[in-house]
Amino acid sequence: MTPAECSSGSDRVAYVARSLDNAEVVVNLQGDEPLIEPAMIDEAIRPLHEDPSLGASTPVRMVSTQAELHNPALPKVVLDRQGNCIYFSRTPIPFLRDVPPEHWLEHHTFYRHIGLYVFRRALLLRFASLPQTPLERAEKLEQLRILEHGEHIRAVITTYDSVGVDTASDLERVRTQVGARHG
Repeated sequence: MTPAECSSGSDRVAYVARSLDNAEVVVNLQGDEPLIEPAMIDEAIRPLHEDPSLGASTPVRMVSTQAELHNPALPKVVLDRQGNCIYFSRTPIPFLRDVPPEHWLEHHTFYRHIGLYVFRRALLLRFASLPQTPLERAEKLEQLRILEHGEHIRAVITTYDSVGVDTASDLERVRTQVGARHG
């Protein structure tokens, strides 16, 4: 459906977005996030409507357990004072040097990224024209390409949760939740 040289989900969405001449804003809901709440999409779109200079936004959620904090399948994100993403990592960030890791959640608010991006079409197309960056390749996180090229991604702190499907046990959790919803 998209060429094999599309190296990430956002590259695939950009490939399709090239033909969407009338779209100003494009939502990239990653396929491994099947239980995204529709209200979370609305939350993520809102900053682009409020700030015409903003090129991208994404939801983040407060980390609440040690398991989340140390799970490499759940990317963590650090925010600046304006709510923009500074860095994404598969490891807990920031590192609290003087605190034992089992007490980090007591001393700092950590955020995890949820696999949903909202782009202005122009930034999405620019993103896809840029080569992968060293940090993107190291972390296997496409959003680092945007940051490494000097663009901002606004974080939207949400209270909604989502179960990303990265492992067989994640798939089973999603199947159980879907089964419970449809009774």
